[in-house]
Amino acid sequence: MTSDATPSACPAHDRTPMYGAEFAEDPGRVYDALRRSGPVAPVELAPGVPATLVLGYQTALDVLHDPATFPKNPARWESTVPADCPVLPMMMARPNCLFTDGDVHARLRQAVTDSLDQIDVSALRGYVERNADLLIDRFAPVGKADLLTQYASVLPLMVFNELFGCPPDIGDRLVSGMRGIFDGIDAEKANAELIRGVADLIAHKREQPGADVTSRLLNHPAGLTDEELMHQLILLQGAGTEPEQNLIANGLRLLLSDDRFGGDLSGGSLPVDDALDEILWTDPPMANYGITYPTRDVDLEGVRLPADQPVVISFAAANTDPAQAAASRTGNRAHLAWSSGPHACPAKSHARLIASVALERLLDRVPDMELAVPADQLTWRPGPFHRALTSLPVEFPPVLLPTPRDETPDARQHTPRTATPPRTPSPIQTRRRWWHSLAKWWRGE
Repeated sequence: MTSDATPSACPAHDRTPMYGAEFAEDPGRVYDALRRSGPVAPVELAPGVPATLVLGYQTALDVLHDPATFPKNPARWESTVPADCPVLPMMMARPNCLFTDGDVHARLRQAVTDSLDQIDVSALRGYVERNADLLIDRFAPVGKADLLTQYASVLPLMVFNELFGCPPDIGDRLVSGMRGIFDGIDAEKANAELIRGVADLIAHKREQPGADVTSRLLNHPAGLTDEELMHQLILLQGAGTEPEQNLIANGLRLLLSDDRFGGDLSGGSLPVDDALDEILWTDPPMANYGITYPTRDVDLEGVRLPADQPVVISFAAANTDPAQAAASRTGNRAHLAWSSGPHACPAKSHARLIASVALERLLDRVPDMELAVPADQLTWRPGPFHRALTSLPVEFPPVLLPTPRDETPDARQHTPRTATPPRTPSPIQTRRRWWHSLAKWWRGE
């Protein structure tokens, strides 16, 4: 891939910003404009932070599968940016399996995959269902909710706390720190808060070990140092909460706004799975990441990439690359939402299960939800890396929870009663009810 060609001139004013409300509102328009120059393009991740964005599907695969040319260690780049750079905490060198290569990467990743592989899938499903019910019980009788703040952003944290043996007070601090890092708002302070929270979690699990991921990492034969342990946990917490909430929220948005996913069971496919496939293709929760740092000047698709400058994979743009022409995305999981190559997400099956159960449980309990605002009026959080809503308001006929005297095995089998006469259902609601009935029949309920 190296070349003696003259480096392409990419002054700052020629770079497309990937921060601010304009990019957040319609990133697809920005990707389309960038594609006119080819499968790679000059961008700014934050003011004064240049990078190259990879937009082509095949080009993205080439980069992700060539760690020798495109390694992950950002140390030399990091030395050139100020400590208060808003994207630094998302990109800085950490001794974890995302930012390392070769034997170090293999050792750290083995510790992570071994610890994740011991998660009981049935228990995980139970964690999601139980915590989803607790959250739904809080807003079901009210008749309205913000599904982002009251459901999608809270549920992954509750599940994370159970899987990692994390007390809720520490979990709250971890999420607060991680959100600050993703948003790039006072990111240096947020990173410090995150590190303190993880240190407290490790200290807690040393005193009270259990059958959880943190304890397994502590005792893994790889012999992780305290620093390595801390940064594996930061990586897993970051991947398991913020992107997971975006996957759940974006999936709900699609199910509530697109008639294609209103409940059609033709062909035996479930609309929740179809919606997740669609979201992972078109609106992946981590839209742009998979960052690499070539150690020498590299020619990629005719563009000279300078050594030690970030090369960012746009999973969203690569997935929608016109040259890819994925005619049917239903059941097609060749998307890059989980990245690819040696650094592909090791927890993708867990993440998908959590999102799938979260969506199914909510639609099962509150099948008559409607968006409280038109879908095109929903707003998105600025940031170069994620695809994240600011809110997801919905309305529905209030659902009365069973009273204590109704808490008998027979009573719990009945659908909760509505407090008001049901409204005339929309076409999406009608199809969702049809799916709901058939899905329960399929499960033998």
